[in-house]
Amino acid sequence: MKPNADVTTDRTAYYEPLVYKVPAEDDGVLLRTIIQRRLGVSRKLLSRLKLTERGIMLNGARVYINVQVSQGDTVELRMEREQSEDILPQPMELHILYEDEHLLVLAKPSGIIVHPTHGHYTGTIANGVVHHWLERGEEVRFRPIHRLDQETSGVLAIAKTAYVHQNISEQMQQGLVEKEYAAFVYGVLSADAGTVNAPIDRNPASPHERIVMPEGEGYPSVTHYRVLRRYAHATLVALRLETGRTHQIRVHMKHLGHPLIGDKLYVPAQQPVPPEWEALDKLADRHALHAVRLAFAHPMTKEYMSFTAPLPEDLARLEQRLEAGSCT
Repeated sequence: MKPNADVTTDRTAYYEPLVYKVPAEDDGVLLRTIIQRRLGVSRKLLSRLKLTERGIMLNGARVYINVQVSQGDTVELRMEREQSEDILPQPMELHILYEDEHLLVLAKPSGIIVHPTHGHYTGTIANGVVHHWLERGEEVRFRPIHRLDQETSGVLAIAKTAYVHQNISEQMQQGLVEKEYAAFVYGVLSADAGTVNAPIDRNPASPHERIVMPEGEGYPSVTHYRVLRRYAHATLVALRLETGRTHQIRVHMKHLGHPLIGDKLYVPAQQPVPPEWEALDKLADRHALHAVRLAFAHPMTKEYMSFTAPLPEDLARLEQRLEAGSCT
């Protein structure tokens, strides 16, 4: 195949290439089809690869994507290395569950924001991760695959390349990513399990708050719950999300009449609550929600991977206090 550019002098730093060996059934297929359908590259990412010096290679040569491939050909996709130059590196203890050249998975503690925002330029997970990568000599841009609220603890996945971020994001959209949470809620749930299928949108009266909307309005939101333990005036539930709306679990559990213990936004101080709830509120310094498990197919190896994080100390203490008054 004749190259359309000389790449021998290219000194750009690239991530490890994504390689595809063309099988017999793809003989004669357009390279564009291989890239988009076999390798799952989005249109936006494909545009970036086309502008990258060694972004799209066929048998070692740079080619146009409208050429046909043959059985045995080697397709290679490369992304230029990037850094998050707008994020200040900051030493931070990180509880790393897994890391390779494509992916970082850690256990996020409560009280820490994931990404810098206005007024919070340091002290975020991003600051600590960027410092960690610099210490390892890695040029990587910070790309969280999903977000956890400041007070929510648990498993957090961060992509090291645009392709990995896009791939897992698409798995989420297709419902292929498993996200499981544990929450301590006010009151005793009567049903052992159930599903909340209720659309969510912003509260016009309070932009930071979300509310359940009437049918036909808002964004579709589905949460499955299962009772793990009932206490005197509280319940420990396992939750699985089909969608990932902002504050989804907090909104849906409030909708059920069982908001999260310690949730100041969805159980305001001025709202009348049972005396038992007031006592429980003193046991929690934040809303009692923890991302227990995250599972997906690794974009590069295709291996199905599952990551778990045990309850942090504060929620473990809450559990012990509730156990002391357990009714079942």
